[in-house]
Amino acid sequence: MLSKITISCAPHIGKGLSTRRVMADVIIALAPAMAAAGYYFRIRAAILICTCVVASVATEWLCNLIRRKPNSLGDFSAVVTGIILALSLPPGLPVWAAVIGSCFSIAVGKMVFGGLGANIFNPAMVGRAFLTASFGVLMTTWAVPATISGVKMSRIAPENTVDARTQATPLAWSKLAIKQKYGANRYSEENFAATITGEVGGCLGETCVIALLVGGLYLLIRGTIGVHIPLAVLLSAFVFAAIAYLGNSYRYVQPVFHLTSGGLLLGAFFIATDPVTAPLTIRGKWIYGIGIGTVTMLIRIFGEYPEGVMYAVLLMNAVTPLIDRFCKPIPAGGKPR
Repeated sequence: MLSKITISCAPHIGKGLSTRRVMADVIIALAPAMAAAGYYFRIRAAILICTCVVASVATEWLCNLIRRKPNSLGDFSAVVTGIILALSLPPGLPVWAAVIGSCFSIAVGKMVFGGLGANIFNPAMVGRAFLTASFGVLMTTWAVPATISGVKMSRIAPENTVDARTQATPLAWSKLAIKQKYGANRYSEENFAATITGEVGGCLGETCVIALLVGGLYLLIRGTIGVHIPLAVLLSAFVFAAIAYLGNSYRYVQPVFHLTSGGLLLGAFFIATDPVTAPLTIRGKWIYGIGIGTVTMLIRIFGEYPEGVMYAVLLMNAVTPLIDRFCKPIPAGGKPR
């Protein structure tokens, strides 16, 4: 009888979901956003994406070589980090700055902690935070999409000339309305449609709502991510923005404008859902997502910066171990009596 018993370590119930497959799904889901970036920002988008991917892969390979660890490039995690970092960068960022950010993302945000599965913070956001702190002007200079003509440019951004190359982002306009008490909804009404299609200034992968929703829906259908974190992020941000808008509709933009502007959708579907840095339990994921959405809106409305997704994600990454401690998963068979 004992000879028929197989002894093995947990887990005993497996699922055909490897790290390689998860990362491949994320790359496929990011393809629409990359295509939109290529359409609106042309060769600059292709250069930045390729630069970040190559630099991230090369840095991981070098770190493994120095640490005498097996090659881990086959899991595609370095490729995903490079793509997400590139999509969170302004189109006009110099190539050398993208290389620095990519190297910092992998070396400091990931490999210092021991590699994939051991990092505390999202590596791409670590790299972006380093670039923001080091090259503030470069990280806040936004190029005009190639599809915007001179006539249209003068209509949506009267302060620029016909041949202007830069343009303020929708969140920058809404922040200006808050600080100088302009009519905020004048900006939101004129630029809401542009945020849906992507024909507006911003980071490479955050301007086109349609592309991000298609990619997020793909991940949900494939079961690569759950609905809890994206829903918690978007709902909490919407509620916070709605409260501000109802309190002063002249000074603050409509809630839906916050959802379609900036990196909220990119963060909700592709950054906050990182399984390594997110909580384990469903209740913990709700707390984590609500925290990201709330902190993002606190920064957008009351802070000095127009965007807050990066800081919100990093802050909640730091709180994740505490969330897991108070939201412990129930073991198989139920809670012990």
